Parts: sequence; structure tokens; C-alpha cells
Amino acid sequence: PPPAAAPAAAPAAAPSADAAPVAEGPRETRVKMTRIRQKTAERLKESQEVTASLTTFNEVDMTAIIEMRKKYGDAFLKKHGVKLGFMSPFVAAACRAITEMPAVNAVIDGNEIVYRDYIDVSVAVSSPKGLVVPVLRSADKMGLADIEKEIIKLGTKAKEGKLTVEDMAGGTFTVTNGGIFGSLMSTPIINVPQSAVLGMHATFQRPMAVNGEVKIRPMMYIALTYDHRLIDGREAVTTLKRVKELCEDPTRFILDA
Repeated sequence: PPPAAAPAAAPAAAPSADAAPVAEGPRETRVKMTRIRQKTAERLKESQEVTASLTTFNEVDMTAIIEMRKKYGDAFLKKHGVKLGFMSPFVAAACRAITEMPAVNAVIDGNEIVYRDYIDVSVAVSSPKGLVVPVLRSADKMGLADIEKEIIKLGTKAKEGKLTVEDMAGGTFTVTNGGIFGSLMSTPIINVPQSAVLGMHATFQRPMAVNGEVKIRPMMYIALTYDHRLIDGREAVTTLKRVKELCEDPTRFILDA
């Protein structure tokens, strides 16, 4: 005999007439932008509209810097009163690379190119009111300890909301470190009227081919965004490659090689 038909599904219960409707509050909140956020938004948009931005990438084997910190970190702290971080070697390397490629430190002014004989490095710092970029004056004349001390000083002023206009004015090149938030890779935006920005990122263990063997190494991606109106690809790639070389082998700083 044919199978018995399945019993019909029971009709869904009608909602109770006494059920109270779910109260819905406001679904959005409006907050006035801070002056710093407004200015930052304006500058970032201006950068996209004014510059012909292009980004080149490379990667740094952080083994040498990590070993240097392990070996000399305590002595460095005892002598200078500050820890040896990752920022100072990269700022120093950027200054050395820029010295060899002056166009990266230059700026377009009308129909002229202005080459600076000094390097003032803007360091991107997160503050309670937004992103700020205080400046390390004459960073090319600083040692690692001086760079670390100045970064700490400016970072503290940023967190306390005590940065002055003079602290953030000028700057010929920017270094930003998205790695403190865990960023693997990004395309940093040029801080106009500058012409280039170096982006650091987080260090992760990755398998790398070393002398024909696969080894696990602490690697960091680095990026250089540059204004292609002024800086050619050769200059940009060479600058970033130079930063890589100096950070992978800090002995080059001493030998000037």
C-alpha cells in the first residue's frame, strides 16, 4: 500500500495580543570632529589629490637588530636611560638612505624643486585626539640614543596633549610604524608637502630561503610611498633597498658601507 501522508505541520502560533513591541533607541550617534581630526582629514585628502603617489615594497630580516638588542640592550639602557627599540635603527637607516638619494628629501615648489640640506623626520604618533606627526629635528645628526630619547619625549607630550605647533611644524620625511598595532602590510600616505614616507610593520616568523635552505626568520615588510612627480622608481626602490641593507646588517653604519 502507498505510504501514509505525513501529518500536516501545526500552524504557527499567532503572536499574543498582549506582547509589548521591542523598544528601539537611536541607532547612530553624532560627535563633532576634533580640530586635529579635521586637519588630519584635510591633509590626507590633499595628499591624494596633489601627489602622484606610488608605493614600493621590500622586506627586512630582523635577526641582526633583534640580536643587537639582546646583546647590548641592557648596556644601552644603563648608559642612556632609554631602551633600544626598533624605530631608531629605521630612522637612522632612512636618514642615511636619503642622504644618498636627495630627491627623496626634496619638495616641489611651483616650477622648482627644493633640495633640503637637512633631514627633519616626522614620526607618526597615535594620541587620544588622533594621529599627530611631531618632528625629529636634524635626525641625520642624531645617534640611536638621541633618536630614542626624542621619540619618547614627543610621544609622551602627544599622549598628554601637550604638543605645540612648533613640535609638528616642518618635517621633510615621515616614518610611520603600523607594526605596533599588528599591521602586516600597508600603503602609507604621504604627509604633504613632503615627498615620501617610510612605513614599518609588525615582525612575524616566516619560512625564508637562506643559502639554499628553508629557515624560520623574523621578517618585517617595509613600504615607501613616494611622489612620482619628483621621485623616479629607481630612486625610490634604491632608497628602500638601502634601508633594508642597513637594518639587516647594522655594521654598515660603522663602516659607512
